[in-house]
Amino acid sequence: MIDQLFEFVQNHPLLVGAFLLVLVAWIAYEIRNSSASGVTAGEATQLVNREDAVVLDIRDKNDFKAGHIAGARNIPQSRLDERMGELEKFKSQPIIVVCKHGQSSGAALAKLTKAGFERAFKLKGGMTQWQADGLPLVKK
Repeated sequence: MIDQLFEFVQNHPLLVGAFLLVLVAWIAYEIRNSSASGVTAGEATQLVNREDAVVLDIRDKNDFKAGHIAGARNIPQSRLDERMGELEKFKSQPIIVVCKHGQSSGAALAKLTKAGFERAFKLKGGMTQWQADGLPLVKK
């Protein structure tokens, strides 16, 4: 079996090289994104309790009313640019960006970082993970 593997590698060096390049790129991408300004629900709770972090919920108004993290501010992602001024007073505090699944918060995080918010984080897994962890929600 090992002999066949070595024979394949010798007969198809471009194919093996391309596979290794894609594998290394994928691993680097996953490592970079797993640690890129993301916090778990437990880490977010600690930031709120210890450092008075601001929770910014970027979901639409109906999703926000259906259930959100206590004390969260709702600014839908589509209106973030025009309402950025509301967050200026929180530049010195950590900001945790929350979306539904933790995927669309990256764009809002980039806008906040560009606007000078140095301690902006996204909630890994979003509200879906928050609920899966059994953490409390406020419904209005």
